[in-house]
Amino acid sequence: MKKVAILISGRGSNMQALCDASRQKGAGYEVCRVISNRPDAAGLDWAARQGFATASIDHKAYENKAAFEAVLQQELISAGADIICLAGFMRLLSGAFVEQWLGRLLNIHPSLLPSFPGLVPQQKALDAGVRLSGCTVHFVSEETDAGAIVMQSAVPVLPQDDEDVLSARILQAEHATYHRALSAVCLGNISWSGGQTAIIAPDYSAALHDFIND
Repeated sequence: MKKVAILISGRGSNMQALCDASRQKGAGYEVCRVISNRPDAAGLDWAARQGFATASIDHKAYENKAAFEAVLQQELISAGADIICLAGFMRLLSGAFVEQWLGRLLNIHPSLLPSFPGLVPQQKALDAGVRLSGCTVHFVSEETDAGAIVMQSAVPVLPQDDEDVLSARILQAEHATYHRALSAVCLGNISWSGGQTAIIAPDYSAALHDFIND
């Protein structure tokens, strides 16, 4: 059973979905800590009420990113974390920190990467006139939204959509996809040690195909 730390900056709806899913039989992981860089993050209160251990590490209290990340690293070690999930964590992590957690650091992005990386991807999808958007769970690399893809889910982009409507539709897909992707990594079915693509265990390929075609 892998121990997962979830990093948030706000209400953390993906964090809530992962916490709930972690209590399902066969999840393959338990949430050992919910950590926020904002002491007033609503997600901290939710996690505490649900019985999950929480920690607040205010980045503004530290002189620089290195000092903040040193304290964050100690908290992760203290929690016994095997894997980190970013869930609306609004801080860019340094290359040195990412390197320490290479292959054990996941993020979810509300687009079908490599399309529309960075900020406001939902609006970018609308502006581009695409007919499909969705979400991508990926391993974190030093370059933003560029790590190897773990899993993706597509949703339609409808003519009447605005950014809020499309964002809500994608968010629903995110909740299921993040859990499935995290479970796959925790159970050793998908891994990454650098390079362009993740490694998929041969006996997991059929299950991944079924998920893609749900």
